[in-house]
Amino acid sequence: MSTVTGKGTLAGKVALVTGGSRGIGAAVALRLAEEGADVALTYVSAPERATDVVARVKAAGARAHAIRADVGDATAAQAMVEETVAEFGRLDILVNNAGVGAGGPIDETSVQDIGQVLRVNVRGPYLVARAAVPHLPEGGRIINVASCVSTHVPFPGMTLYATSKAAVTGLTKSLARELGGRGITVNEVAPGPVDTELNPADGEGADAQASLTALGRYGTPEEIADSVAHLAGDAGRYISGASLAVDGGFTA
Repeated sequence: MSTVTGKGTLAGKVALVTGGSRGIGAAVALRLAEEGADVALTYVSAPERATDVVARVKAAGARAHAIRADVGDATAAQAMVEETVAEFGRLDILVNNAGVGAGGPIDETSVQDIGQVLRVNVRGPYLVARAAVPHLPEGGRIINVASCVSTHVPFPGMTLYATSKAAVTGLTKSLARELGGRGITVNEVAPGPVDTELNPADGEGADAQASLTALGRYGTPEEIADSVAHLAGDAGRYISGASLAVDGGFTA
């Protein structure tokens, strides 16, 4: 069982964050820990980064555990959930954050790109949620990380990525209906441009992306994590099937 004794809103809870070694995932893992949750996080490469996030979670007063796993692999998806439960004794919150991006005209998209994006961004959240559902108690949470471009695509070249994230919205709404009778909420956050290694605020095309937001700037991983924590906590208990735009007005 969890050993966190802090006064955070998530004290005594256990969270699993996929893709938790960097960017939004790392910020989410730390934010949930600050609220008192023990955190398991997954990564595919760069174990040193996962180790760093684990250390930061522990410094926040929570327990932490890193799991190397590919969310798109059915066996790995099941194993990461079972390992989390074995490590902490329970699972209360699943954050499906792991994802990959892809851009370019549809006629230049390779079959390999299609397979990889759909495997990680669609198959992954589905498989991990399927593995997690039997363990989630009443009051459990599933929070999926979607994207603002699933509903608003202001420039070309985003077809594959937008398609994959629109599927996440379908998963969110359907699963909310399926699990509502058990008192489990399912929601998504839909980030706009966020300053990460994959889409840096000083990178090529960043000014154009920032100009499309009402606030005229990129968001930070911490700002996305704040919204995830809200949905994961008591304040989110009557929110389910919702898509929360955390995009600086990108879709306004």
